[in-house]
Amino acid sequence: MSMFDPVELAELTRSIVCKNNQRKYYRFRSSIFYGGISTADCVGCCLRCAFCWSWNVVTRPQENGNFYSPGEIARKLIAIAKSKKLRQLRISGNEPTICREHLIQVLELIPEDYLFILETNGILIGSDPIYAEEFSRFSNLYVRVSLKGTCEEEFSRLTGAIPQGFQLQLKSLEFLTRCRVNVHPACMISFSQPENITALRKRLKAINPAFENFEVEELILYPSVEKRLKKLKVNYMTGYKPESIPAEQI
Repeated sequence: MSMFDPVELAELTRSIVCKNNQRKYYRFRSSIFYGGISTADCVGCCLRCAFCWSWNVVTRPQENGNFYSPGEIARKLIAIAKSKKLRQLRISGNEPTICREHLIQVLELIPEDYLFILETNGILIGSDPIYAEEFSRFSNLYVRVSLKGTCEEEFSRLTGAIPQGFQLQLKSLEFLTRCRVNVHPACMISFSQPENITALRKRLKAINPAFENFEVEELILYPSVEKRLKKLKVNYMTGYKPESIPAEQI
């Protein structure tokens, strides 16, 4: 299968999951991550990660979810947080940055006493520095950029996208740092050789010395993920057990 341009796929996906400033979402819940967080799971992504736990939603955006306005999403996130006594909110599941105006308006509606954690692959932020500037006005925003592998080759092998997409991920960290947005990188390392991890640390340190000690992501081997990886003949290393974290609690 030929590789795809993730920016082009984002544009195609946007035409399916964004409509009149509404976006598709498929689930609302609290999660155990970050010590407890209110979560809205969106539909639509610009990557096809072999290890994705929401593969069925990512690859079938037409068939999943319903459209919600920014106001509806903000109210649902806050309601869940209040019911569970949580102070953190997020949009997760797929890629939150695809519906740009929708996301910005959600952020505008979140009270400053809640921390909003934006989990993103960074592709669209890296392709347009203005996006990072828009985020800079939100003092209660924290961005977590999830790198898909440690280098261009791993990124392409794991996501199906062109290698240049990894450079956009790194660019997003540059742009966000330049705009003084609170940000940190995370990296999936279960498919990486030690020397590649070391090389990544050097590249990240050149962007921001604090990024050298990035957050380590390891593969959570759910049965569906294990089956897909074996079918694709992708080698991996993991310390997690499939039953360690139920998918609905991610």
